[in-house]
Amino acid sequence: MAFTKERKTEIVRQYQEWVNQSQAVFVFEYSKMNMKAVDVARAKIRDAGGELHVVKNTLFKIVVEESGMPKSKTLLDGSSIVAFAFNDPASMAKTIADVTKGNEVFKVKGGYLGKQLLDQAQVKALAELPSLSVMRAMVLGTILAPASQLVRTLAEPARSLASVLKAYSEKEAQPAAG
Repeated sequence: MAFTKERKTEIVRQYQEWVNQSQAVFVFEYSKMNMKAVDVARAKIRDAGGELHVVKNTLFKIVVEESGMPKSKTLLDGSSIVAFAFNDPASMAKTIADVTKGNEVFKVKGGYLGKQLLDQAQVKALAELPSLSVMRAMVLGTILAPASQLVRTLAEPARSLASVLKAYSEKEAQPAAG
């Protein structure tokens, strides 16, 4: 289907908007695509804070060039469907790994993290990272650990004194044998 020049400009503008809003962009290859598989993938990706769109490679290549992202000879060859990660790239990569696992329809080609080109292995490695919320919890736990240990250390002498006083009072309370 041929597009008019105005329509192509509009499509490029939309792609550019999605890329600018994204922290990461992941490119899939698809074959034997049916709407059920696409709808399931879109729902999962939407839940992870992103969007999934079938793109026209020649127009998306224009956006890649204009955005200053490095070119890839094979990333946008063949049929391409693109996931835009608007929030947490690691969480989106996990979702993508989940969508493509055991699925004949989609295969990850690579993507971009910011302006850095990612290959298949790097997308997989990104999927293995903890999500942003887990990372925040880990950092918070690391920050709070010394403070809680300090509180325990400061409270220990008082706890020991209380134990001695309790033992002494229990000893006094017992009748003397003899």
